[in-house]
Amino acid sequence: MEPRANFSLLHKACAVLVALCTLHISVTLLFYLRDTGNENEHARPWPGNGTLRSISNGTSTSTMTSTAVPTTKALEKCPETSPLLVGPINVDFSQPVNLSEMRQDPRVSEGGRYKPRECVSLQKVALIIPFRHRDEHLKYWLYYLHPVLQRQQLDYGVYVIEQDGEDTFNRAKLLNVGYAEALKEYNYDCFVFSDVDLIPLDDRNTYRCFDQPRHLAVSMDKFGFRLPYNQYFGGVSAMSKEQYLKINGFPNDYWGWGGEDDDIYNRLTFRGMSVSRPDGVIGRCKMIRHSRDKKNEPNPQRFDRIAHTRQTMDSDGINSLTYRVVRTEKDKLFTKITVDIGKP
Repeated sequence: MEPRANFSLLHKACAVLVALCTLHISVTLLFYLRDTGNENEHARPWPGNGTLRSISNGTSTSTMTSTAVPTTKALEKCPETSPLLVGPINVDFSQPVNLSEMRQDPRVSEGGRYKPRECVSLQKVALIIPFRHRDEHLKYWLYYLHPVLQRQQLDYGVYVIEQDGEDTFNRAKLLNVGYAEALKEYNYDCFVFSDVDLIPLDDRNTYRCFDQPRHLAVSMDKFGFRLPYNQYFGGVSAMSKEQYLKINGFPNDYWGWGGEDDDIYNRLTFRGMSVSRPDGVIGRCKMIRHSRDKKNEPNPQRFDRIAHTRQTMDSDGINSLTYRVVRTEKDKLFTKITVDIGKP
């Protein structure tokens, strides 16, 4: 065979070999690109198993398990009517009560603060108790009211406002002090003003605020479970911050027993508000029987002051309140603030 013929044959063989190599490289590249795309899809978490597959140079090298980040579900608002209520409750003052177990409750914070864990309470409620020389009565109040308030799903704090010294008692001024001091600790929007010797007999009597000022001690055993008169606003009452400020708080000049509740009722009326109440059954309360405290005799000036509420309410109230905090004590179940409020 001549050299030229040999060269032609060799050239054709090389061309075929190059074509085969090009085809092989093309097919290999095609499969590589397809596999890479599939592996990239698997690099996203798989629903339900939390795994990731990593790719290095086109080769599957390892499988890595990711740690799921826990998410805290936002609590919903508590319902208007708590599902935890039981209705009528038994209240017995014949036996002493023990608060040691209640003081171990981890849900209650120092100072008598509590908020529900299962939902966000509709209101932040400050319980204000005017106080002097009533330690035994306070034990009963704490023993019965903390469970009731918790079943009512309230975000609440208990403030015992103690009058320092032995001068004439001034209930209404102590209530003003409680309002002012409670707001220094928390952004309360509702205030329940309660005598220490009154316990509700039904937890459906919710200790919170309503569209109108609320009278909660509707029917006491002291009065044969009847409202003594329509204007009565004593014992236990509730007002929102807006309602309280609208009447300039409570009068500061009622020294001794009686009159301040009627003055407060007048203030509400003069500001165009009305009193709301639960019905007579749900609003039942039981009073701890006791003799009248010393330095809390009936106020001889009360009738004259009640007759002049319209003239005095704008100048005598929270805007004219003066006092001095003597000491503050943080018990597990309440905050006690002892104050010097002066004298008549």
